[in-house]
Amino acid sequence: MRDALVFAGTIEGRKITEYLCSSLGEVTASVATEYGGEILTVINGLKIIHGKLDFQGICELLKRESPKIVVDATHIYACEVTENVKRACESRKIPYLRILRDTRAAENAVYVDSVKEGAAYLDAREGNIFITTGSKELGEYTAIQNYKERCYARVLSLPQVVNTCDALGFRGSHLIAMQGPFSKEMNVAMLKQVKASYLVTKESGAAGGFEEKCEAARECGVTLVVIGKPKAEEGMSLEQGKKYLAEFFGISAKQEIALIGIGMGNRDLLTEEALQWIKESDLLIGAKRMTDLFDDGEREVCHAYLGDEINQCFTSHSHCRKAAVLLSGDVGFFSGAKKLIPIFPDARVMPGISSLSYFCSKIPCSWEDVSCVSLHGKKDNVTGILRERGRVFVILGRSDDLQGLCQRLKDCGLGDVWVSVGENLGYPEEKITKGKAEGFLDIHTSTLSVCLLELREEAVCTCGIGDEAFIRGNVPMTKEEIRSIILSKMKLKRKAVVYDIGAGTGSVSVELARTAFLGEVYAIEEKPEAVELILKNQKRFGTENLFVVPGRAPEVMEDLPAPSHVFIGGSRGNLKEMIQMVLNKNPKVRIVVSAVSLETIGEAFGQMKDLEEKCRRKTEVTAVSVAKSKMLGEYHMMMGGNPVYLFASFVLEE
Repeated sequence: MRDALVFAGTIEGRKITEYLCSSLGEVTASVATEYGGEILTVINGLKIIHGKLDFQGICELLKRESPKIVVDATHIYACEVTENVKRACESRKIPYLRILRDTRAAENAVYVDSVKEGAAYLDAREGNIFITTGSKELGEYTAIQNYKERCYARVLSLPQVVNTCDALGFRGSHLIAMQGPFSKEMNVAMLKQVKASYLVTKESGAAGGFEEKCEAARECGVTLVVIGKPKAEEGMSLEQGKKYLAEFFGISAKQEIALIGIGMGNRDLLTEEALQWIKESDLLIGAKRMTDLFDDGEREVCHAYLGDEINQCFTSHSHCRKAAVLLSGDVGFFSGAKKLIPIFPDARVMPGISSLSYFCSKIPCSWEDVSCVSLHGKKDNVTGILRERGRVFVILGRSDDLQGLCQRLKDCGLGDVWVSVGENLGYPEEKITKGKAEGFLDIHTSTLSVCLLELREEAVCTCGIGDEAFIRGNVPMTKEEIRSIILSKMKLKRKAVVYDIGAGTGSVSVELARTAFLGEVYAIEEKPEAVELILKNQKRFGTENLFVVPGRAPEVMEDLPAPSHVFIGGSRGNLKEMIQMVLNKNPKVRIVVSAVSLETIGEAFGQMKDLEEKCRRKTEVTAVSVAKSKMLGEYHMMMGGNPVYLFASFVLEE
């Protein structure tokens, strides 16, 4: 007794046979032609029976093989074979499963019932004819006047087929002997080559390349002549059939999955490992523009790109043994693979060419010292990173991202930054543009764009911006020497979350934001005039990670994220409440308080001492007095400023 008997001869037949052979021990395939058997010989453990069978022959085969189920995956036009197989199964009470191709109506098509009717239709019209219906009925087209000059036949590349066509007068450039499948692009090229006005085909479904022929005909303005209207049948799609057979035999095979970076979307740029995995897969998952690159009708396709959606696709296709999740670019560079790896911990991960490496090879330039930022769905401190690192690669998300980015660079004095822009990388419409930032203020780009920013002159990397560089107004400002010491006491990290309470002109806030350029700085200020100055200085210095919070502390701090560092430059009698709130948000927060008046000095010292006793924190007190030279007549005199006391409070573990 055999597990299954498959009547094959189609792509669906091969796929369903491969699926059964990989899980079952005894599978037989029946094919009508020698060629049909050749495409099945690569399947290990398969028993193949050649030859056309009538009803009696099918009954004898069923008796001899005694299959548990019969799968009919014959061509949609093989109506007689299907009827005989179905009748034979009914007579022997063997379960019968019909696998149907996905067929769909074609636009701008003429449907005829037979090849003879199609030839008559074409004979009454002018123009070259591209025939893709095979060699068996090619003789019918000889009824067309001047058929040797007008008709071009595409057939299988078998010696006997070529000989038959030659005998009918189809030879030379009018006979194209090739093995499919044929892509839309290949069909377009052939239609243009033969200058066809008509394309003759059968409605063979997705696996038979029908859709690719329709699209090619539409693109070339060619009329489709569709031979035959297949009889309406009941059955299952290939995917439904696999699910049914999995339940019928209780198949629960282990699934394999790979997360594959497909680079810029160019098949030629994929690794051999990735291409081989995709070829062997029976399920492709990814955005449509990605799956379209590899969807040749040989495997099932699921359009998804979010983790939950991909997991659902994988689960609902439990009958598929090997799946490829297609991801743009490289799996380790701003890729969805980051969130998918925890969901699929056993998945193979295959790298691709990132937009960074591809683009830098096109400019060309090295990229070992480049910092990378993605603006997809978020805003980043690009100007701060650029000042710190000198070269920044940016993945743009919207068509106006470049325009806004270059405007911000210009506003903070970086309008002469060199910008290289890449649009639609890897696609036919790829475009690369270069120039200064100020030259891109009115430019919109493709949504698939990147840019490389480069400082031509190295920026100053130390703290202590000159006082004259700030917009001052009538608001008191912490002087540059004091700011430098404050930053030293803050001991910031690049990703610090910092409060500057009582920010004044924003001079300390700007210095904090430029130091913690990957973090966030919240400038808290209640005076409207000072708030305006902070906003102006934030724009002047391009500190995009500096956020102004108008209002009185500690009330306006309630909804802010927990700080890692806090600087208090003005407390207005609320020092205790401010300290308590930040400690509630983060007990390990580092706090630095500046004080000039004796009253504030006393209050700050008392609070710090209280923290030492109750919270096991340590306090450092530093008194700073700065004198700067000033010309008085012919002499330089040192003019001293008010002494400033700095109180730093931190946990003992530091």
